[in-house]
Order: sequence, then structure tokens, then C-alpha cells
Amino acid sequence: MRKISIAVPCYNEVGNVRPMAEKLTDIMKKLPYDYEIVFTDNCSTDGTKEILRELAAADRHIKVLINNRNYGVDGRSGRNTLKYVSGDAIVTIPADFQEPPERIPEFIRYWENGYKVVCGQKIGSKEGRIKYGCRNLYYKIIKGLSDTPQYEHISGITLFDKEVMTEYVKSDYDFYFRFAIADMGYDVKLIPYEQCARRSGTSSYNVWRYLTFAINSMVATSIVPLRLMTVLGLVMSVCSFLVGIVYLILKLARWHNFQAGTAPILIGMFFLGAVQLFFMGILGEYIGVILRKVTKKPEVIVGEKINFEDEETIEEHR
Repeated sequence: MRKISIAVPCYNEVGNVRPMAEKLTDIMKKLPYDYEIVFTDNCSTDGTKEILRELAAADRHIKVLINNRNYGVDGRSGRNTLKYVSGDAIVTIPADFQEPPERIPEFIRYWENGYKVVCGQKIGSKEGRIKYGCRNLYYKIIKGLSDTPQYEHISGITLFDKEVMTEYVKSDYDFYFRFAIADMGYDVKLIPYEQCARRSGTSSYNVWRYLTFAINSMVATSIVPLRLMTVLGLVMSVCSFLVGIVYLILKLARWHNFQAGTAPILIGMFFLGAVQLFFMGILGEYIGVILRKVTKKPEVIVGEKINFEDEETIEEHR
């Protein structure tokens, strides 16, 4: 019997994890597959961990990874979770019910028809017009900058074949899986849906986290900012040289009457200083990516594993 793994990241989802576990269990029991539901808790502080322990104790199909600290949902923690699943296909879905778990059978059908990757694609959202508009702008920018094709509004509900997951985990990709699949070149089936509001609680994502995600994805998928620095540096150098020539000519032509003053010099200095600081920040982001690669720090330290005894995982095949 083929097996489906469902990976559910969570942080402070005390009001959601139990109904999510019940919903997923009810869905999977109606399907002709073996299954496991793997909750990854990013060191919650609201009682989520205690509920997960209770759920795992009552059902061996429910497995739990509890991280030593909050490593984030989309990045390192999500990648680390994939090392512990053992299914022939892996479904990822957040615990907040914004993505529809009842669509999972549809994802599985497309997988059975030959698709290695099946992704939910948001065509609307109840998260608010401003936030959704910002997402639209972000995707337009990242598509313009990226060296590889990108999929817009790829959501948290996604299915991957074990082959894809194994290649991703073994690879040296240092960016989010939604960008890795575009670079890998697998055929992707997109399933449109409208994102719901959270069932309970509040999102742990704030403006700073969204900004960090946007910067990391830009740096990970494109070298266009580096090229822009080179081009703009060349243009500014030429402009500075031409302005200097113009000032010299005016001074020579009107030696006693031409007064340049200090204002243009100060404005130019502040402008050049701001541009340099901006570009130094971009360089710092790229250097940070290189540093993470060369130091080879562990992505995530899992403090507690529940119901993983005698299980064969992707990690064991590495």
C-alpha cells in the first residue's frame, strides 16, 4: 500500500492543531493509502506542544517534531521536516486552516495521474486587500528579477513526490522550496482556490518577517541586484565625471563670477553615501548566503521526536 505523509508546521496554534489533526485523520481514513501526519512545532509557548503530545499518544499515525527554538516555518524548519517523512508523496499544509485540507484528495489524484508536484495557487484571499496587493507586487518583482521562471501565489498546501523531496533534501539549495521547484524543472500542476481566514489565533508573520522573506528570496534566486550595482556604479561615475567637467569649464569661463558653493557638494556626498550604504546592504545579504553555506551549521535541532521509532525516513537514505 502506498503511503501519504502530511507535514503540518505550527507555532502557537493551540486552537488549531487538534481540529486539524481530526480533519486530516478523517480525510485520510477514507482514502486507500497508509498515512502519517507529521506536526513540526517551532517551540510554541501557548500549550500547543502539550496538545500535540496528547494527539500522538492517542494515534500512532500522528507524529511530532518539537524544535529547540523557533526556526521559522517556510525556511529551515520546513526543509528539516522533509527529512523525517517516509511517504511516497508528501503534502504540506499549515495548521491555521487558511488552506483547505478537504482539497487533499484532489491533489493526490493529480499525483496518481503522473504529476510530481501539485501546488495550490491562491486566486483570492480573505487576509485583506492591502496584504494581497503587496503579495501581487512582490511576485511581479521577483518574476522580473529571477533567473528562473516563478509561480505566483503558490500557497502553503502542496504535494510533492518522494523523488522530488529526496532530490531537494540532498541538494545544496539554500532557498525556499517554492523557488527550488521552478529551478528543478519538474512539471507542476496548479490548483486554484481562495484562501480562507484563520480558524483561530493570530499569524506569527509580521511586516519584518515578510520583508525578510522577500529579501531572502530575491538574493537566493537572482544576481540581478549585483549587476544593477555594477551598471549604476558605472553610470554614476560617468555622470560625476561629466558634472566635474561642466563645473571646470564654467569656472574657467567665469573665474570671478562663478560660485559653486558647498550645497551641490554636500548633496552629492549624501546621495553617494546613501547609494553606497544600500549597495553594501545588498552585498551583505549575498555574503550572508555564502556564510551559511560554508559554515555548514545544522539547519534545525529537534529536541523531541514522537512516534518515529522503527520508521524509515528520507534522512536515513542520505
